[in-house]
Amino acid sequence: MTQAPDCTADATDSRMARPALVDAVVIGRNEGARLLACLAALHGHMRRVIYVDSGSVDGSVAAARAAGAEVVELDMRQPFTAARARNAGLAALAQDPPEFVQMIDGDCELRPGWIAAALAAFTAHPAAVVICGRRRERFPYVSVYNALADLEWDTPIGLARACGGDALMRFAALQEVGGYDPTLIAGEEPDLCRRLGARGGEIWRIEAEMTWHDAAMTRFGQWWRRSQRAGHAFAEGTARHGFDHWGRETRRALIWGAGLPVVIFLAGVIHPLGWCLALAYPAQVTRLARRGSWRWAFFSVLGKFAEARGALGFYLGQLIGRRRGLIEYK
Repeated sequence: MTQAPDCTADATDSRMARPALVDAVVIGRNEGARLLACLAALHGHMRRVIYVDSGSVDGSVAAARAAGAEVVELDMRQPFTAARARNAGLAALAQDPPEFVQMIDGDCELRPGWIAAALAAFTAHPAAVVICGRRRERFPYVSVYNALADLEWDTPIGLARACGGDALMRFAALQEVGGYDPTLIAGEEPDLCRRLGARGGEIWRIEAEMTWHDAAMTRFGQWWRRSQRAGHAFAEGTARHGFDHWGRETRRALIWGAGLPVVIFLAGVIHPLGWCLALAYPAQVTRLARRGSWRWAFFSVLGKFAEARGALGFYLGQLIGRRRGLIEYK
């Protein structure tokens, strides 16, 4: 007797063999050649590419369309945040949703093999909702500020608490938590990951090259504003989610960047020897240099002043009932 074919098994094998649907959301403004490189690297790896433009005047919209991307132009009469732009891209995908979406900034370029590595990581970690890898600065040698950014991207491998702007995510999980919080001017990714984690989702960082990034920081003022933005994000994140969400970073910024200078000034006014308390700063640089380079240690301590300014700006805004606008460094 001839056995009937197992159609159920064939269907299961077919579903298992079906390639995952992966789309991309790119956000940017006046990125020029960097945007073209970003879109070119995505070509052939995505079903759809959504480019969300935030008021570019350099021809980015036309260039993105010519490169095959679907373009969403934000209404810039409304307050702009990167989170709002990301949500606009996700909304454009909602009618025909993918299984996964690669979130990427327009000044970044996807590395070869990243999507395959990230999809394999999702298979290895069934509870994962976000997979990120190693973001590197393309030109770390151009300035000390680019080099510092490259060090910043090098976070530990394994189960993580947050990702950055570039990551491969489960689209359905993003929809369940309502996407990014558009009111945040910075720190929207850690906030998103916090909400995803509350629903049992896992964030993993794998040892794979993910993107090139071009911070294009060549001036001290750019680095200062970027550090100030980080301080604002620290303070707002702690205010929203409690001390275990950037509480240590907020405390360090306020102590080293605001509290200690006040103590030194008051002590110096009371007695000349009080100014000796300022030696705490070179001592802290020396201590940190044992864990890294002298350059990293120096800027880590100096950056606390900018971070404190950002944090205090957030608290002042809370006090007077006014939200801070964007702190841009480009």
